Amino acid sequence: MDVKIVLEPSEEGGYTVYVPSLPGCVSEGDTRDAALVNIREAIELYLEPVEDEVAAHPGAELVEIHL
Repeated sequence: MDVKIVLEPSEEGGYTVYVPSLPGCVSEGDTRDAALVNIREAIELYLEPVEDEVAAHPGAELVEIHL
């Protein structure tokens, strides 16, 4: 799956990166490479379902699909 991100220099140094299509998915890093590694992890966590949420809905099932 390809996701577009916005990578911008931070005033304090380093980089801030966010994903416009995933509200609230933001990360940062001291270097460009570190910021890219960190946002990849943030995206994976953002998209990971929380099993407790599924268990709270009787009859719901957790299904995995490949994009």
